[in-house]
Amino acid sequence: MSTEEDLLANYKKAYDNRVGFGSRPALLLIDFCQAYFEPGNALYSEVDDAIASALRVRAAARAAGVPVVLTNVVYHPTGFDGGRFFEKAMPLKNFVKGSPMGAWGPGLVPFDDELVVSKQYPSAFFGTSLASTLTAAGIDSVILTGLTTSGCVRASCVDAMSHGFRTAVVSDACGDRHAGPHEANLFDMNAKYADVVTEAETIAFLETLKA
Repeated sequence: MSTEEDLLANYKKAYDNRVGFGSRPALLLIDFCQAYFEPGNALYSEVDDAIASALRVRAAARAAGVPVVLTNVVYHPTGFDGGRFFEKAMPLKNFVKGSPMGAWGPGLVPFDDELVVSKQYPSAFFGTSLASTLTAAGIDSVILTGLTTSGCVRASCVDAMSHGFRTAVVSDACGDRHAGPHEANLFDMNAKYADVVTEAETIAFLETLKA
């Protein structure tokens, strides 16, 4: 039976590669909504550290003049525009338009110059104008933070790469309801779709972009 060391060595042979941050990045804060921070809610997760990290990365991005995009999930009161996703994932009712659970999480308020993209499906890119907006602005790469690692962050990561953006995922600034799916999805994204980086690495990179 293979050990964990054997597994890591096997992956390293095939997937030990980094692509870097790119030269014109945008920062995405994915679905930091109140439902994840509300004790007793079906979506509640211990993700206070993730949003705190994301807010520090956002401050560094703004200081460097890097565009910031926030995403949220908003549904028609009937859930009709959520299709099979709304049918399958019952907690999505938290994001019906007007629900307080769809509000921004603690400490997160969009600035006037930040773009808010409302979506109905896991990826920030699916069914939205985000890819064309970033391309038109000359953006060549994205830095991802958000909730949850195994859900909307992963979906956005795969789509970002598929749209041709160099993609980095800030491990400290992502969260999930359990360490298992969080770590497994970071591992897999790092192997195939993105560079998984730390908050410190990300802020150090953003510092280099200051005029």
